[in-house]
Amino acid sequence: MSQIPLENLIDDDRSNAVIAWVLVVAIALIGLGELVTGGILWTTFAAAVLILALLPPVTFRSSVTMLPWEVLALAALPVLGMALEADRLMGHFVSYLSVAAIALVLAVELQSFTTVRMTPGFAVIFVAVTTMAAAALWALFRWSAAGLLGVPFSSDHDTVMWEFVYSAIAGLGAGVVFELYFRRLGRLEQARIAAQAVREGDNA
Repeated sequence: MSQIPLENLIDDDRSNAVIAWVLVVAIALIGLGELVTGGILWTTFAAAVLILALLPPVTFRSSVTMLPWEVLALAALPVLGMALEADRLMGHFVSYLSVAAIALVLAVELQSFTTVRMTPGFAVIFVAVTTMAAAALWALFRWSAAGLLGVPFSSDHDTVMWEFVYSAIAGLGAGVVFELYFRRLGRLEQARIAAQAVREGDNA
């Protein structure tokens, strides 16, 4: 079944851009609020999402060239959950779904702005592996912050191991969802091309 090229996820659709910019502003405000209140960890998380979100419009010098708002919203889900005071959006599983979305964004931007080339299928594997690796890096980051800044960190072995389990499930689950997402976009692109060909044939 056909899939769209990975870099085609960055689009210049105006309706997508409007929603994406609303999300960008919300993430920036929430991140700033966390910085003011001393929430270093979540400020760092929000800043990372913002950098990835702003890279396409800055690179292409176009305010309408944005990531799909659905992917951006998933990447920012824990940050948005903080603003809504929704504990369910800040749990371990949702957090690693967010990391999976960030991994997909990273794959798309590597494909678009560097010489790295990935097929959508490989990107799905990249997302799953990166999500699991992020669990270890996030635990290390929090442990370092606890030592240097006094940020609370649970050193309970079972807690950390469960985080690795959540990251594995979220990474693999997100990989399947993204695979279906690529295929759906591929079908829509094929339908668009077919419709355009029919119109051109009628005009001829």
